[in-house]
Amino acid sequence: MAERNRRTVRDLRRGNRARVVQRLYFDGPLSRQELGAATGLSSGSISNVVAELAAEGLLEEAGVVDSDGGRPRTLLRVAPDGGLLIGIDIGETRVRVELFDLSLTELARTERLLAQHGYDVERIVSHVRTGVADVLRDAGADPEQLLGIGIGVPGIIENSGPHGAVVHGQTIGWSAVPFERLLRDAVEVPAGVPLFIDNGAKTLGQAEMWFGGGRGSGAAAIALIGSGVGASVIHGGALVEESGRGSALEWGHTTVHMRGRRCRCGAIGCLEAYAGAEAMRERWYEAGGPLPDDADDETALAALLEAAFPSDEGVRPDPVAVSLLDDTAECLGAAVADLINLFLPERILLGGWAGLLIGPHLLPAIRRHAEAYALSHAAGRTTIELGQLGPDAVTVGAATLPLAAFLARGGSRPRVPGPAGPAEPGGVAVTGRWRRPAATAGESSG
Repeated sequence: MAERNRRTVRDLRRGNRARVVQRLYFDGPLSRQELGAATGLSSGSISNVVAELAAEGLLEEAGVVDSDGGRPRTLLRVAPDGGLLIGIDIGETRVRVELFDLSLTELARTERLLAQHGYDVERIVSHVRTGVADVLRDAGADPEQLLGIGIGVPGIIENSGPHGAVVHGQTIGWSAVPFERLLRDAVEVPAGVPLFIDNGAKTLGQAEMWFGGGRGSGAAAIALIGSGVGASVIHGGALVEESGRGSALEWGHTTVHMRGRRCRCGAIGCLEAYAGAEAMRERWYEAGGPLPDDADDETALAALLEAAFPSDEGVRPDPVAVSLLDDTAECLGAAVADLINLFLPERILLGGWAGLLIGPHLLPAIRRHAEAYALSHAAGRTTIELGQLGPDAVTVGAATLPLAAFLARGGSRPRVPGPAGPAEPGGVAVTGRWRRPAATAGESSG
């Protein structure tokens, strides 16, 4: 009975801390009185929790405000230097590693291009190892302050094994790769720092739901269009503790053309075979587009868009480029209609580096085709927009994986070494803000 009571008291204390930390993180700065109203905790509980968190360096004062007839009220916020987070995007063109403080302000970043060597597992692990070391060194950061490392990767992620996350990435040649074990053996960080590995489209979705275009919606589908194509559907509440639900979708491998082009996954007619940047490059080259043989996906897509939508008013649009992009818009519109009919989302957001590049030109046509292919009632209650967080959204979303776990623990640091298992909690919709870094996008990542 005594042990049961100790567990109950501990859980209550952790719950109170989580409610305070989350409210301050997403709605702060707030006064103690505002915290009481927002969390439903008594003034005594608020005072105890605030004193405890402040003593741990997690809270700091953020000015004072006048009160009606009383003493000025001190505002509190989560201290940005209360911990460090690393977000990593294992994209299809590069590995991007970014170091953030608790406010998700970028402190350092590094990138490793993949065009020459592709998806060799050992090379990817090496890029992550050196990238983590580089951002910690460049920021002069103490690795002991790390709250966790979040990683977005292409493919299907399994977390049920004894050694943590295993990645199944058919289009990149990964079959049951024990990625978490490989990283834990290679990356030089304190043993207690947890790793959180998830699909890149899902980390993008979580970032947009927390801080971007999905904020405030009950359900949204977020597309990641890069060299490949992926998506996630996120259902969520207002706070981390409400445990929103999210799932990554192999949207790029839904069929949009019967007996169509062969996709790199081996099937025919997949969306990715038409709307991924790699496929658009190949299609334009096959149609006689003026591209050098060694043009990468980003260079080719920029050239394709310039040919279809020339910046020089004296240049006529290339009809082949226009036709190719018209077909791409219809494929995307039909696939977006599938998301609408299957998941009834309030919002659909198009992101990823290629999605943000083509979106300003193709979004009206994508909307028109989606409306034509979707059920009218479902389409009428769904908005289709571009993502708001830019090409860094996957790394920001990856950093939210350890951040979510940290907030759910009430600001307590991770204590148990070894594999962290699945993100805790994953796919959460949170009302909040993202402070854009000072320094300056699946299958999921591009």
